[in-house]
Amino acid sequence: MVGTRGIPASYSGFETFVEEVSARLVERGHQVTVYCRRHHIPYARPFYRGARLVRLPTIRNKYLDTIVHTVLSCLHLLPRRHDIVMMCIAGNSPTAIIPRLAGKKVVLNVDGLDWQRDKWPGLAKRYIQLAEFLATKLPHAVVTDSRIVEGYYLRRFGARTTYIPYGTAERLLPPGGTLARLGLEPRKYILYVGRFVPENGIHHLVDAFARLDTDLKCVIVGDAPYMDAYIADLKRRARPNVIFPGYVLGDGYWELNSNAYAYAFTSGASGTHPALLEAMACGNCVIANDSPSNVETTGGHALFYRGRESGGADPADDLARQLRRVLADPALMRGYGERARRHIAAHYSWDRVTDAYEGLFARLLPPRSAETVEREGR
Repeated sequence: MVGTRGIPASYSGFETFVEEVSARLVERGHQVTVYCRRHHIPYARPFYRGARLVRLPTIRNKYLDTIVHTVLSCLHLLPRRHDIVMMCIAGNSPTAIIPRLAGKKVVLNVDGLDWQRDKWPGLAKRYIQLAEFLATKLPHAVVTDSRIVEGYYLRRFGARTTYIPYGTAERLLPPGGTLARLGLEPRKYILYVGRFVPENGIHHLVDAFARLDTDLKCVIVGDAPYMDAYIADLKRRARPNVIFPGYVLGDGYWELNSNAYAYAFTSGASGTHPALLEAMACGNCVIANDSPSNVETTGGHALFYRGRESGGADPADDLARQLRRVLADPALMRGYGERARRHIAAHYSWDRVTDAYEGLFARLLPPRSAETVEREGR
């Protein structure tokens, strides 16, 4: 598995995907190697949850970090006997030619439509769009985790992709040290978790919360490299009852999710967002940006605000309106939360996701003879 920061997961959804799927593949008897960026992964042991870790350097630069590490990973794996190379992120698609020329089967999960993100300048956006085209040519199989993105690749490139959703699991924790450290009480705060980048719309929430008459707090969890100006502006605009704790990982993250009054999800970017799934898995009532991807992911079991910053509409005003509805009606909040929990349990389990990837990998490989299977001990 190449193209992510590596595991243990500590940053974004792709790292969690790699950790959860690799662990389950190991449990099923497969040998899995995960390539990690040395400066992101301080974990020094050779294995994590059964997966072998290879930690390689890269260039610590906003535009080069990912692609340079992926190239080094592909070169490192060439002499090794991997059956499948699982790559992540459409921007890595040009590197798929390296393992493919060495006779290895390559699968690429393209993620969302990354060129839509505000953080990329024009040249970078054009590169990503070229990489999307190459994603339909260089790997043996392309995976999309959203029907919206699946449809985009079919319309734009005439390319059929394999839809495999992201996964999550319910993990409820009682109030504990994290709430105490942040001065929070159960069901007395609105939660947001995500990267602090403009396209995630955190400014919608900061501005909306300033328009509410409430004694609840707003907890905005996350951070992002290279975004100092945007983050400083968010904190300048925020009222005193808005808390920015930075990254909160592991049990602390699940503790916050388990005890929130409601969850605001302001990102409008395409694709399936892991933080949204995890919030719903914990039974949170979600107030979400009305992007097509969010409507798809939630199955409609959320309240939506008009998130498009065009046509004179003010997303913060509409978000504030929906927050007022939820704050005024605890029964409404509980009903949406319970329907969200059931929806996630029915459609987004890591075991089902692993089944789908294992099946895809098997279809790409030639049948093994009984003698080969017996010799390899599988």
